[in-house]
Parts: sequence; structure tokens; C-alpha cells
Amino acid sequence: MSGISSFFTSSFFPYFFAVLLAIPFIVLLRRFVFEYIKMKNQELKMLSVKGNAENKSQAYERMTLFMERLKPANLVSRFDKGLEKHEFLFLTEKAITEEFDYNASQQLYMTKNSWTQIVQSKNAMLKMLHDTYESLSDDAGLEEFKTILLMNYMNGEDFIGNTIDMLRREVLLVT
Repeated sequence: MSGISSFFTSSFFPYFFAVLLAIPFIVLLRRFVFEYIKMKNQELKMLSVKGNAENKSQAYERMTLFMERLKPANLVSRFDKGLEKHEFLFLTEKAITEEFDYNASQQLYMTKNSWTQIVQSKNAMLKMLHDTYESLSDDAGLEEFKTILLMNYMNGEDFIGNTIDMLRREVLLVT
């Protein structure tokens, strides 16, 4: 008994008693901190999923707008009527390329298939512009160039419309 009674009277007893009382609080604090961290991680995951869906839908919107601007009916009304046909071809090709380059980051949020189809549509339109230009005689004017471009597109496959339809179907699956 003298060992126990000497412990209670020793100078270590208050420290031992403080540690004994602190242990449940430390355990509860530890549990609270881990639960708080777990909840914050779940919140961050939910926010990133929400942001990712918004980024995807915005990417599809931007690329649909790009496809609409790529339609020949919109291209022919873009620049001044006083241009020569080679100037129109250069400015149109430059505008298409710049807008495409500006939107190139959107491929991160799109399926590989949709991005491939967008690239193919852009390239097909550039090819159609060049083919139309090369098919004209030297004395043909800008208005004739624009008319033949529109006719070539109307008589061929509606590759831009098909791409827009595909983007519409995919955006419904994404959102």
C-alpha cells in the first residue's frame, strides 16, 4: 500500500491525472479532425464533378457555335464586298483557323469522336473553299465565288449539320 499512497502524494500524480483526463479529449479531437477532413474531401469531389459537367456543356456550346460560324451562309456575309476573291479566301481561311485555334482547348472536355468530327468538318470546309477558288476562272468575281461556294455546299453532304447533330446527341449524354 505504501507504493500506491506514495504515488498519490508524489509530484507526478497531478501530471498523470492531467494526462488521464486529456486522453479522451485527444481521441475525440482526432476523430473530429479526421471526419472534418473526410467531409471536406467529399465536398471538393462534388464541386469538381459539378464544374466538370459545366465545362463539358460549355465546350459543346462553344464548338456548336464554331460549327454554325463555319457554315458557308455565315462565311459569305463576313467580310466587305469590295474584296477580291483571293483576299476573301485568305481572310476566311485565317478567321476559321484562328477561331479553331482559340477553341482547341475544348477538346479536353469532349469525346475523341466529337473532336475528330469537328476537325474533319473544319478541314472539309477549308478544302471546299480552296476547291471552289481553284475551279473559278481568273475573271470571276467575289460574288460568283460566294455563289458557287454556297451551291457546292448545298449540293454536297451537309457535314457541318451532321456534326452539329452529333454534338447535340452527345451533350444530352454528358449532362
